[in-house]
Amino acid sequence: MSNEKTEDIAIALFGELFMADQLARSRISRVLPKGMELSHFSVLNHLARIGDERTPAQLARSFHVTRGAMTNTLAKLEWAGHIHIRPDWEDARQKFVAISPSGRSARDSAVASVVPLIGEVVQTLGQDRVKGLLSVLRELRLRLEEDGT
Repeated sequence: MSNEKTEDIAIALFGELFMADQLARSRISRVLPKGMELSHFSVLNHLARIGDERTPAQLARSFHVTRGAMTNTLAKLEWAGHIHIRPDWEDARQKFVAISPSGRSARDSAVASVVPLIGEVVQTLGQDRVKGLLSVLRELRLRLEEDGT
């Protein structure tokens, strides 16, 4: 396979990924509960899935955003009552973030509004094809994370 062919495939791959990302973000944002942003949903979903506290720095790393961007998102979630932020009792410079019952409820409501939209896409493409795509996308993400560290 020539380099030109590999480059063409790489450019096409990332072009499709970027466009699919933009379209998915747009469609999901439209169905989220009033006042919830995609970044809010993402953080609440992450905290609900892991079922444990995280520091703001850990969350920023998980989402590949700056600490300032994560601090802004966390401030909005705390103001809405969706998360609890507590000091680290052993290191006063550090804080821990946990999802609140209100946050879990907001996350569940958001999932309920998003699942039909995503489910329709999965059904149209077929579960087996999506499962195959998931493994490729997961491998791509892990490879990009390796290269980015």
